[in-house]
Amino acid sequence: MTAPVAERLAAQLLSGRPAGSTPEVAERLLAIQAQDQRGARLAVRARSRGLTVADVDAALTKDRSVVVTWLNRGTLHLVRAEDYWWLHPLTTPPLVTGNARRLAQEGVPPGDAERGVAVIERSLTAEGPLTRAQLADRIAAAGVRTQGQAIVHLLALASLRGVAVRGPMVGRQHAFALVRDWLGAPPTPFDRDRALAELAARYLAGHGPATDRDLAQWAGLPLGDARRGLAAISARLADAGDGLVTLARRAGRTDQPGHADPALPPPRLLGAYDPVLLGWSSREPILGSHAGLVTVGGLFRPFALVGGRAVATWSMPGGKVELAPFAPLPVPDAAALAADAAEAERFLGTSA
Repeated sequence: MTAPVAERLAAQLLSGRPAGSTPEVAERLLAIQAQDQRGARLAVRARSRGLTVADVDAALTKDRSVVVTWLNRGTLHLVRAEDYWWLHPLTTPPLVTGNARRLAQEGVPPGDAERGVAVIERSLTAEGPLTRAQLADRIAAAGVRTQGQAIVHLLALASLRGVAVRGPMVGRQHAFALVRDWLGAPPTPFDRDRALAELAARYLAGHGPATDRDLAQWAGLPLGDARRGLAAISARLADAGDGLVTLARRAGRTDQPGHADPALPPPRLLGAYDPVLLGWSSREPILGSHAGLVTVGGLFRPFALVGGRAVATWSMPGGKVELAPFAPLPVPDAAALAADAAEAERFLGTSA
């Protein structure tokens, strides 16, 4: 099967009308992988126009319109604040067992893990948002191990329990905040069936056409849950062939996912862990024979996209983009990527 790359890239906001804000990007993609802080911000950049990294940080810190927490597949994701309330209870239950196993591997027994979460809650209640290092100091003072990856999994446990989220930026550090203080109370009671339907619709809005297995893998949920969600919105779906489904177009709308014959995006630089590599079971349509150059040992490197395919990796030593093409690039493509590199530098605040 040849994946409908152009339609997926349009759904991803990489072609067509760009977003105007960080929450607008998060609304379309639903959840943006964010364990790499710069990568998440570059994902916003590639799908919007006129923003800077300061705008992303303002959405986290001043507007509180987006947050970062452990969700799908046990990985940090950036989501809209209002989507936290249903995504968290829907996608975190499968993560609890793995978190306990990792804590045990790091030398943190269950009793200590409970004490660690209690320290996190007390500290955030008394002091407000705190950075990872500040929380590690307080947890260690209570006699709970924080060395190695123990602190990461303790913070993840507090997040899985719904105690904490990554909320405001404090300088260059992303601080943790108490959920009830930062986001308030849940707007409505959690309804799992409604959440599965919302998951299916929102996933397809930012990733369609796709299969039920694509959805299950992306969300980190059983295949049966993915199928239940899709069945709940069956009246809104269109068959795209080869087991793929997409959202049916509404009459008169040409600016939504699924619009006929979308154009491929212009040459563009994408960051580490870009969502375009994480939304489907196969990355072959984007990476082709270059998968080993972009994904190495579980790491996803920044790469350049031309004609819907990866053509180079890139880095920023000294704050300037350096491109490493897989093969010589046509002059127009090289020029377009150079222009986008200047835009990436402007966005990150590294340009002269």
